[in-house]
Amino acid sequence: MESFIIEGGHRLHGTITPQGAKNEALEVISATLLTDEEVVIHNIPNILDVNNLIGLLKEVGVKVSKLEPNTFSFRSDQLRLDYLRSAEFVKKCASLRGSVLMIGPLLGRFHKATVSKPGGDKIGRRRLDTHFLGFHKLGAEFVYNEERDVYDIKADELKGTYMLLDEASVTGTANIIMAAVLAKGKTTIYNAACEPYIQQLCRLLNAMGAKISGIASNLLTIEGVEALHGAQHTILPDMIEVGSFIGMGAMVGDGIIIKDASVENLGIIPDSFRRLGVKLDIEGDDIIVPKQKHYEIESFIDGTIMTISDAPWPGLTPDLISVLLVVATQARGSVLFHQKMFESRLFFVDKLIDMGAQIILCDPHRAVVVGHDHKRKLRAQRMSSPDIRAGIALLIAAMSAKGTSRIENIAQIDRGYENIENRLNALGANIIRVS
Repeated sequence: MESFIIEGGHRLHGTITPQGAKNEALEVISATLLTDEEVVIHNIPNILDVNNLIGLLKEVGVKVSKLEPNTFSFRSDQLRLDYLRSAEFVKKCASLRGSVLMIGPLLGRFHKATVSKPGGDKIGRRRLDTHFLGFHKLGAEFVYNEERDVYDIKADELKGTYMLLDEASVTGTANIIMAAVLAKGKTTIYNAACEPYIQQLCRLLNAMGAKISGIASNLLTIEGVEALHGAQHTILPDMIEVGSFIGMGAMVGDGIIIKDASVENLGIIPDSFRRLGVKLDIEGDDIIVPKQKHYEIESFIDGTIMTISDAPWPGLTPDLISVLLVVATQARGSVLFHQKMFESRLFFVDKLIDMGAQIILCDPHRAVVVGHDHKRKLRAQRMSSPDIRAGIALLIAAMSAKGTSRIENIAQIDRGYENIENRLNALGANIIRVS
């Protein structure tokens, strides 16, 4: 198992460009299953989760060609539908969270799918109910095969309908959209997720011939079409990586420029860092994080302690709570973090407490951080990464700590961040990958 050895105390300076968005990549790559024509996707991040999904599509029979770095061509004209029922396919799905996004396209185009319970990281329950309820509304039947631990889903015909989702699930919304674009008639999805990932998926599908309106809202209307055709698509920069770089710039930066950050698609992410006192300058599509000796957490207008919580878009993405929390450990002041959407995502704070951070873990969802104001450095530690976002948060903490830290299980970081150690070392970090 690979690990990172991080020598803390090195300051970062220079320019860094974010990779393509992981979550968007998983959705738009899955969407290539909807047509037998070629779909070309640009700015695909070279990360474990995405590479595993591409590998899975190849196994299913998708013709994948690498046209240039981060640009791939997909053609799903001769799929091995029998393979989808094999034990090998089921096993691979079980270890890859993104595999769940194959259900919608397969159901939409072939009216059947077999999918195992998806894998991923340990951040709490991730229900599939929203997906299945949506498919059921469209006319699909699904049966859980206990012996094989898989879901068999089929439909004689998918028909458009009105549905109100029980939660604004991003993957659930994406899956239902991909099934509905080829359904007969009109589908209306209320309480749809409206993250930039979903907006981008809808734009790709419309470019392929779908008829989706209401993009960027929580009310989507989809007019079913007979078939989709090929298209080209460029993935947005990863807003979670942008947020991670802002966090690094605040904690250990001597002036960092984040190039081509697609600022208009960041929502309230920049303002969330500003609430912690982090200065940000926007120049065109670049974000400049200047060197800051101190940053002070704001309080609410009535003087009460600042609370930062996650929420469905356009609220704060839960993926950045871990990074914001680490940044707060060296701020001036106190802040309450409320992680509402996943019940196990804050457990990594135990490792920060071991490093000397002043954090009170109130319950699985809430933590109070009392900032050190750089008067006390974090201590180097040996740690293990429980999930992608906690992994990057621990990496930021280790870069700011006194001494040499070791982070194990970095496959969790590799799932979401491309070549991260070399990119940060180019800015001045000292991170070594060891087996």
